[in-house]
Amino acid sequence: VQLQASGGGLVRAGDSLRVSCAASGRTSGRFVGWFRQAPGKEREFVARIEWRTRYTAYADSVKGRFTISRHNAENTVYLQMNSLKPDDTAVYYCAVSRSSTIYSGSFDPGNYDYWGQGTLVTVSS
Repeated sequence: VQLQASGGGLVRAGDSLRVSCAASGRTSGRFVGWFRQAPGKEREFVARIEWRTRYTAYADSVKGRFTISRHNAENTVYLQMNSLKPDDTAVYYCAVSRSSTIYSGSFDPGNYDYWGQGTLVTVSS
C-alpha cells in the first residue's frame, strides 16, 4: 500500500481546509486513519474510516469540526477540517492499518503499517 497526502497549507483560525490521501494497493478490510503530530508532541489520532463499511470515528478534540470520508472510484480519503484552531497546527499523516486491526485498536498508530509522507497544516491566530 502506498499513500500520498496533500492539501496542507497556511490558514487563519476559523477557516476550513481539506486534506487528501490517495491510496494505491489493498485497502479493503482495513482502516484508513488520519493522525497528526505537532512540534515536540507525540503523534495523535485524529479520525479514521473503515474502508468497507465507511464507519467513522473521531478524536474528541476534532469531533463536530472535522469529517473523514472516502471517494470510492478515486481510492482517496479526505479530511475536511472546519473551524480550525491554532491548536490544530501539525503535520497530518494518513495511514492504513494492518488487516488484523479491530475497532478498539483503530485509534492506536501502532496498528497502522502504511504511512503517507505527511502534509503540514498551519493555523494562525
